[in-house]
Amino acid sequence: MSRAAATTNPPSPLAPPSQLQLPPAMDWQPDEQGLQQVLQLLKDSQSPNTATQRIVQDKLKQLNQFPDFNNYLIFVLTRLKSEDEPTRSLSGLILKNNVKAHYQSFPPPVAEFIKQECLNNIGDASSLIRATIGILITTIASKGELQMWPELLPQLCNLLNSEDYNTCEGAFGALQKICEDSSELLDSDALNRPLNVMIPKFLQFFKHCSPKIRSHAIACVNQFIMDRAQALMDNIDTFIEHLFALAVDEDPEVRKNVCRALVMLLEVRIDRLIPHMHSIIQYMLQRTQDSDENVALEACEFWLTLAEQPICKEALTSHLVQLIPILVNGMKYSEIDIILLKGDVEEDEAIPDSEQDIKPRFHKSRTVTLQHEEERAQDGEDGDDEDDDDDTLSDWNLRKCSAAALDVLANVFREELLPHLLPLLKGLLFHPEWVIKESGILVLGAIAEGCMQGMVPYLPELIPHLIQCLSDKKALVRSIACWTLSRYAHWVVSQPPDTYLKPLMTELLKRILDSNKRVQEAACSAFATLEEEACTELVPYLSFILDTLVFAFGKYQHKNLLILYDAIGTLADSVGHHLNQPEYIQKLMPPLIQKWNELKDEDKDLFPLLECLSSVATALQSGFLPYCEPVYQRCVTLVQKTLAQAMMYSQHPEQYEAPDKDFMIVALDLLSGLAEGLGCHVEQLVARSNIMTLLFQCMQDTMPEVRQSSFALLGDLTKACFVHVKPCIAEFMPILGTNLNPEFISVCNNATWAIGEICMQMGEEMQPYVQMVLNNLVEIINRPNTPKTLLENTAITIGRLGYVCPQEVAPMLQQFIRPWCTSLRNIRDNEEKDSAFRGICVMIRANPAGVMQDFIFFCDAVASWVSPKDDLRDMFYKILHGFKEQAGRAVMPARFPSVLGGLPGSCQSPAFPLGSVLSVPLCGRPMPPVRAASPALLKCMSPGTTAGGYKSPFAPVTSWRLVLDACSSPCSFRASASRLRLLDPCRRGCAVHSQW
Repeated sequence: MSRAAATTNPPSPLAPPSQLQLPPAMDWQPDEQGLQQVLQLLKDSQSPNTATQRIVQDKLKQLNQFPDFNNYLIFVLTRLKSEDEPTRSLSGLILKNNVKAHYQSFPPPVAEFIKQECLNNIGDASSLIRATIGILITTIASKGELQMWPELLPQLCNLLNSEDYNTCEGAFGALQKICEDSSELLDSDALNRPLNVMIPKFLQFFKHCSPKIRSHAIACVNQFIMDRAQALMDNIDTFIEHLFALAVDEDPEVRKNVCRALVMLLEVRIDRLIPHMHSIIQYMLQRTQDSDENVALEACEFWLTLAEQPICKEALTSHLVQLIPILVNGMKYSEIDIILLKGDVEEDEAIPDSEQDIKPRFHKSRTVTLQHEEERAQDGEDGDDEDDDDDTLSDWNLRKCSAAALDVLANVFREELLPHLLPLLKGLLFHPEWVIKESGILVLGAIAEGCMQGMVPYLPELIPHLIQCLSDKKALVRSIACWTLSRYAHWVVSQPPDTYLKPLMTELLKRILDSNKRVQEAACSAFATLEEEACTELVPYLSFILDTLVFAFGKYQHKNLLILYDAIGTLADSVGHHLNQPEYIQKLMPPLIQKWNELKDEDKDLFPLLECLSSVATALQSGFLPYCEPVYQRCVTLVQKTLAQAMMYSQHPEQYEAPDKDFMIVALDLLSGLAEGLGCHVEQLVARSNIMTLLFQCMQDTMPEVRQSSFALLGDLTKACFVHVKPCIAEFMPILGTNLNPEFISVCNNATWAIGEICMQMGEEMQPYVQMVLNNLVEIINRPNTPKTLLENTAITIGRLGYVCPQEVAPMLQQFIRPWCTSLRNIRDNEEKDSAFRGICVMIRANPAGVMQDFIFFCDAVASWVSPKDDLRDMFYKILHGFKEQAGRAVMPARFPSVLGGLPGSCQSPAFPLGSVLSVPLCGRPMPPVRAASPALLKCMSPGTTAGGYKSPFAPVTSWRLVLDACSSPCSFRASASRLRLLDPCRRGCAVHSQW
């Protein structure tokens, strides 16, 4: 590159930077030889040849060493109008990439020249060049140049007044991109709030004669709705008035932006829309049927947003008769959808997957959770099941949006939706045209969650019909039938097994071996849902199930193989130790180990396979012993290699790439599964490895997910082979204490759980470490808005600390007793709860005054027990009876705060004379029933969410009887507990898969 054509003896076009003296920006002219080099490079870069592309990339790296190379690029973009538009635009896009990567190192004359050329040519005759210049301007602005380029916004706003259409449109295009990328900055004092001028300016152009300009103006203003920019709020009525005026605009892009504005206003300024809501709903009904699908899609978003508003039912009830048919109609595949989905291709199982068909997988670190008194209907909805039934159409489209809208409205209106829907459903489900039939099956799946109660009478007829649809000749019908049946899996499992479960399972297993890859995928996902619902009810069919899943190993292409791993892992989670039979192990393990051996350490397909093996190892327990050593050793190697790569990268980032730490995370999680499944049998493997040294490094990793999995493994090793953990406790405990930071919820949760497990192994030897963690734990349990999982694990660990070191913990009893009790009153009877309550009883004995203020909460927590062990029950009795004896019946009511008013009036019945015993008036709503005891601790591979909350801050009325009886006789406490076990069986939650 040379610096200027005017130079008498120009340097070589490839002269090194040190030889160049850049002139002022306005004087710059290209050297002809250098210009031809750049033009040739731009031509070559458009070649489809891979080798040519590599040469181009190498050449670009060389040319980027020369400061004025970027001058050549802007010159081609803005001034070389003899060149074709694609070449000029490509020059601008390469410059944009250079700006993103190196703008701070541009010499000032180069930066100034680029900025001047952009503003001087924003009105280029070519719309492609105008758009490219706009992208370049906003890229420069995003590099902090809005503050350093003070003339940019005023000049662009002035250009809006130009009578030349190209100039006005180009300036508006650039402003729209700036508004998109820098909306917060534009509404800040850093720029003296330019929106105060820009918003009124934009509103003026809502009435411009050009639809393109009108569209730009609305799009610019729309960027500031969600942030409630003050300049827009000051002009909100004018904005809404202008939107209404454009509602019937002939241009689809204008209508789309009007719909988008109304949807956002519905969320942030519904108060301004309520007076016009009837008219807005009528308008959106029309636009949801717009001939332009982009407009229809924007309008359809309105129903999703309206469903979240408190006024939804009131505003929409009278319009359901119009809306429901529109949404149902929108759920049909369009012709272009069918083409993209290759809907006419029925058999494609032999066609290898292309890499772009396979979504990248991200491993979710192991998080420790506890089971509660009620199974959650929403368990499992942490995002894993959000794949669409037509994920080839990766973009959000009208079909998906219509299905989502129907789903959320079903959750609002429940059974009230069915009178509008059922007449349509019958015609759809039995329609001879497969596209319409398929949409009817999708409708049935979309309403499953919200309208389940109302659909129950029809399910005995509908489920067999859907099972028949699994054999339909059209693959897309078979596929959607799989998904819809998975939505009703909870009901299917609640019926006698031979009636629906067995036929459904049989047909789904056939579809797992379908000749169409899309059906295979849908069937695998649906079967995983059925596994979660049916759990041990699948045990009688395990041989048949395993035969099918193992056969699929030899049939599936790459993408579906990853989903098959998930189905096998879910099966292991669902049937647990029932899988530990020689016959089943011989069927399942050889293909898994074969895949394990085929994959290289750097292959990301290891992620789902390792997740699957973790579940299998946990389920098989000692049955996994023959396979454990190579699996264990490879996991240790993966951790060690990743740590080594991370160290090399940190020391020499210019020489080494950063490692993908997901390999280490998934290996740590499989080691956790091995420790949990093998128990004490893992001790020899640990003894022969350096895992404790590696674990020490992982626990200090900068990546939270690595620490999260490290602490889960530490807890599992503590339970399985504490002999190897104990020598490291002095080093580990300070790290655990440092990670008791609720800003990282899952890390904090697992560190807390690990501390609790260490307590139970250390006993009194835990005393030197109590102060390292206790204050943080007390702070966490008192922290508002802390997730239930973390609260529960924190309460368990505090109880365990108090159990082994009561003298150190008991003095702080008053600071945590109330949240401690409310956190654990919803946990099922298990060993963790047992040890925690023993701890709290020991602490109360050591510091009775610490519980006096909140004794009612302790009583409520005790009442949450269904069947405590005899010695724990005696501990409860002594505390409750001792409190009664010490306080006396006359004083006792004063110890119970007025919150007792929340207990139900039914307590006053002769059967439950709580009011008479405590001499306190009672009122309130009925309590939830007591649930059956759960299994012990449940640890999940993905960050768990706990519950959907309980209905009352106090235990069920019948459980309170246990507390009151305990004040009189331990025998009556025991009898009441045994009666309670018969009250209400455990309910299984219904996982929902939103697969549109």
